Amino acid sequence: MRQSQLFTKTQKEISADETNAGTRLLLRGGFIDKTAAGVYTILPLGLRVLQKIEKIISAKMDDLGAQRLVMPALVPKKNWETTGRWNYDLFKLKGAGGEEYGLAATLEEVATPLAKKFAFSYKDFPFAIYQIQTKFRNELRAKSGLLRGREFLMKDLYSFHISQKDCDEYYERVKEAYFSIFKQAGIVQDTYLTLSSGGSFSKFSHEFQTASGAGEDLIYLCDNCGIAINREIKSEYPKCPECGGEKFSEKKAIEVGNIFKLGTKFSAAFGFEATGGDGCKLPVLMCCYGIGLTRLLGTVAETSRDDAGIIWPETIAPFSVHLMELESKDEPANRRIKEASRRIRQDLQKNQIEVLYDDRAGKSAGEKFKDSDLLGIPNRVVVSAKTLEKNSVELKKRAGLETVLIGFDGIADYKF
Repeated sequence: MRQSQLFTKTQKEISADETNAGTRLLLRGGFIDKTAAGVYTILPLGLRVLQKIEKIISAKMDDLGAQRLVMPALVPKKNWETTGRWNYDLFKLKGAGGEEYGLAATLEEVATPLAKKFAFSYKDFPFAIYQIQTKFRNELRAKSGLLRGREFLMKDLYSFHISQKDCDEYYERVKEAYFSIFKQAGIVQDTYLTLSSGGSFSKFSHEFQTASGAGEDLIYLCDNCGIAINREIKSEYPKCPECGGEKFSEKKAIEVGNIFKLGTKFSAAFGFEATGGDGCKLPVLMCCYGIGLTRLLGTVAETSRDDAGIIWPETIAPFSVHLMELESKDEPANRRIKEASRRIRQDLQKNQIEVLYDDRAGKSAGEKFKDSDLLGIPNRVVVSAKTLEKNSVELKKRAGLETVLIGFDGIADYKF
């Protein structure tokens, strides 16, 4: 993509209302735009990151044997009343015929009666369904950018079982899959499995909390075994429930995922049972597993950055290479620079390497370097009259300080 044709432009200043450093960088870099408190437009650069996050998550859900679908965001009031959650933090509206609806903040109220329509016998179990969809939550404190939105993109996975053993085993598989997702997204080193309240039929639910000064949660990390406890339940457990350890480190954190054993809480509400081999009715056990994609994007921006901009992990960066040409006052030199840039783009694209090409005219080297740091693309390749004198290009890793010269003919084979 040519940067001169990019829909967005970088900004030097944004509203002081945005206090989170990562959100400010996303806004300045043109990854997102604020429509209202807690409501953001995902711009082309941000969408490229979000699509890569989605691809990582979808691959792991597929590995778990879950089938993808799309459930409605408009959920009838009767569904919420069936589970006693009409007073949840919902945006509520009334249809032309007087019917009332709640915009989906979570979808147990759709997934459960949906599954009931298709699963009857013990032979139909276990199974899992998931979706990635926009959610809505009537947040009172939508003040943390993408970390606390009123509208956000969410992955919901629901699993259905007729034995506790199978339920527990699948739950553990999802735990492992979540850590794999966070590893690929570049945040696993700061992300902790956290014990929390909220398990309907288990002692704990589990959160995945990423340590960050921008976080609104407070967790206590066991110095002995590494598991964390959410502040909400810490007073009940002066010792670590896992290992008995007594020393903890306090950290602010962002919740990037959560998993719950729901038991029969929702299946019983909707009268969802399975018929066993002997004709007897069996209770259906459920679990739910969530990851906020937009929140994960915001978390990476908060935790992988410096004063100059974002430092995107290679796996989710909008582009792998930021190809930059520096103008010369000598027109023949400029033509050589353009031709060299064209050849480099062709070579990189043949190798399936995504390139953002900064071809903007009238921009100084300093302006281009500042924008490149702000955008945070992992590899910056510079073509200039100076580098071409040495038949080379200049390479700098966004996460590093050093620059190196690479032979012009070797750039196509360089392992970015």
